Amino acid sequence: MGEAFAGDKKKGQSLLGPVERRFIDWAIPKVPKPILSHHLTALTAVWSALTILFGYLSQDQRGWLHAMSVMVFLQWLTDSLDGSLGKYRKQGLVKWGFYMDHLLDLLFAGSIVIAYSFLVDAWWLEFLFLILLLITCATMAVSFLSFAATNQFQIAYYGIGPTEIRIGYIALNTFVYFVGTTIFSWGVPLVVALNVLAFVTLAAQTSRNLWQIDYETNIDGAPRP
Repeated sequence: MGEAFAGDKKKGQSLLGPVERRFIDWAIPKVPKPILSHHLTALTAVWSALTILFGYLSQDQRGWLHAMSVMVFLQWLTDSLDGSLGKYRKQGLVKWGFYMDHLLDLLFAGSIVIAYSFLVDAWWLEFLFLILLLITCATMAVSFLSFAATNQFQIAYYGIGPTEIRIGYIALNTFVYFVGTTIFSWGVPLVVALNVLAFVTLAAQTSRNLWQIDYETNIDGAPRP
């Protein structure tokens, strides 16, 4: 018999994970009964579309950045509750929930990058946002591909997970609202460099771990010393 699907069991702990867990346990029984887990999951598509819209509107009025922050908060809320609500209500959408939840998470992450790209005019900054979009998708793919190979799903690394990243987006929106977009001239290259470094580190670490697993299990075709 094959190993049980473990997509609903996350490996690794973020800094705010314990606090988030306590909030989820408190909030789940209070969700109105007509609302089911797949309703919350699907809402990420709405938050993604509105994030892009508010990013576009922020070109002329930076106050729309606060609306983007609201979308980030709402996406955190619905994304945090959907899986636990499904378990609480015994809906049984484990594999569908894993697939659709993380597909839409990828969509939302991309929508954030697209929204910020509206705030720059220089062609080289627009190009860097394309690189950032690629690296963002590739970094998330590391978790998905590693899970496919190990049946262990990890989305938090070194104490940093999706919740901490979302807080960073909200902080950035607030900062840009007050100081303007001139910081993008040096901020975007810095963010791209840090994301590239994080991607290379995670990809290399995952590669080493999978290589070691292959070697230790001594399967046919595994590398030999």
